[in-house]
Amino acid sequence: MTWGRWFAPGRANLMGEHTDYNEGFVLPFALAQGVTATASARDDGLLVLRSKQAPDEQVTAAVDTLAPGSVTGWAAYPAGVAWSLRAAGYAVRGASVDVDSDLPVGAGVSSSAALECSVALALCALSGVRVDRPELAAIAKRAENDFVGAPTGIIDQSAALLCQEGHAMLLDCGTLQVTHVPFRPSAAGVAALIIDTRVTHALVSGEYAARRVECEAAARLLRVRALGSVTDLGRLYELPDPMLRRRARHVITDDARAKAMATALAEGGAREDGTEAFRFAGTLLTEAHVSLRDDFEVSWTEADVTVDVAITAGALGARMIGGGFGGSVLALVPRERLGAVRTAVTETFVRCGWTPPEFLNAVPSAAARRLA
Repeated sequence: MTWGRWFAPGRANLMGEHTDYNEGFVLPFALAQGVTATASARDDGLLVLRSKQAPDEQVTAAVDTLAPGSVTGWAAYPAGVAWSLRAAGYAVRGASVDVDSDLPVGAGVSSSAALECSVALALCALSGVRVDRPELAAIAKRAENDFVGAPTGIIDQSAALLCQEGHAMLLDCGTLQVTHVPFRPSAAGVAALIIDTRVTHALVSGEYAARRVECEAAARLLRVRALGSVTDLGRLYELPDPMLRRRARHVITDDARAKAMATALAEGGAREDGTEAFRFAGTLLTEAHVSLRDDFEVSWTEADVTVDVAITAGALGARMIGGGFGGSVLALVPRERLGAVRTAVTETFVRCGWTPPEFLNAVPSAAARRLA
């Protein structure tokens, strides 16, 4: 194979925020929007990277000299994938890769993992390399962790590579076991609305890493490998530091919410009479936002306001999604209240003097795939 075009989707996470690196449960679904990589093989061992979102920038590097720190900026993500594949023992050849995206950057919908996974599929195909998707997710995660320097968990890459159309994916990040759960909000007259607050975030910033360190400290004090193995809230009293108690409480309760939402959706997430399942899911969304705001302290003003305004205007529930400190809110909204929610949130942003938000109707879609 000498050329082709591959697509990997972004994702929205219904439940389980900051639980992935704690080896707990997450419940993401893939979006229709994502990153497309058009790639052709090269015989000179060079990786040539271009992006329609950075048209004046071309990055060129020899594949066999790639190392953490050798490529920075947006190009570090695809370059890191080539490095990680080679580090895993796969003989990746040079390639020219042109990427394009219709995902908002820094909005908490995993544009970086979509970039990594589309390029990973391209490089594997062009090099005649076969890698199982769960392993490829781990390879792409290593690229983000060790090459880019973002201490993320496995949720984003797994969602991009493993999700199914019309489903959310319950992923046990401790065992990597996957259960696909029916999630078709439109069948119940509900929309999954992503509201981009236009406050960008960067997971390589210190706040995200600090939360991970805090969770690891709590796990050590509780004498467990990771907080995902703790289900008894009574154990929080073993933590003398109130801040660590709050961090651990969020992880334990969000883990429980992810499993509870998956159970509810399995029973009614794809039926016309599944309204109660979505009402329950909305309640869990709002509970999760309060936990992220108060216990994990990763929310931001625009997200808090968006959640309150959306619920007042008729949403069943809403919460911030992504790593925090910027990005988007996910709301479950009855179809007949969509216009009211959009108008109320937009008018509130204008009144506050903030950049108007952007809206995306999130349709549960298929995983990464070859297009041509």
